[in-house]
Amino acid sequence: MTLRERKQQQAREQIIEAAFALFAERGFAQVSVTDIAARAQVGRTTFFRYFGDKQEVLFADEQRLIDEFTAASTASVPAPRDLAGALLQLWGLTFEMREVVLGDHASFPVRQRLIAAVPELQDRSGRKMQRIAEALEQVLRARGADPELALLASQVGIACFRVALQTAGEDPQKVMPAMERVVRLVISTASPSP
Repeated sequence: MTLRERKQQQAREQIIEAAFALFAERGFAQVSVTDIAARAQVGRTTFFRYFGDKQEVLFADEQRLIDEFTAASTASVPAPRDLAGALLQLWGLTFEMREVVLGDHASFPVRQRLIAAVPELQDRSGRKMQRIAEALEQVLRARGADPELALLASQVGIACFRVALQTAGEDPQKVMPAMERVVRLVISTASPSP
């Protein structure tokens, strides 16, 4: 990283930290972009260089996660042949990238509270989940999965993640164990009994 890139990364991180601190103190609606910029000690122009609005700050790692999932599509992995195999591949990928999936553990509870309380953030979160599902579908297709199976598995995988988030509440440490339980429950329910 060049000095300029490090300074840009530092400014972006300052904005994210400031926003989460203010959201925790005041709630989402009571915080403006001007408030965030002032707390981060940057100008409004700098804020808008990194984020289109204050909602985007809450979902700052979305593109990074999609990029990392997309990069995983090049892995040499056998094509899944059924829903169980596809879900296990997606679970493995999600677990491998858990730090990016969950984001900063300190801000996780604030994000979850805000999403639960603010309808516009629930909508934004839903759109984020759909974009991630589309990236996961492409991963499975690139690995040779049947298109219909890839679509189904990616949507079921996102549903498993949503259930895990609700089960975990505000504790990021509980998300991955909850997701594994849910994925295994779906697989055992979908598989015929011997």
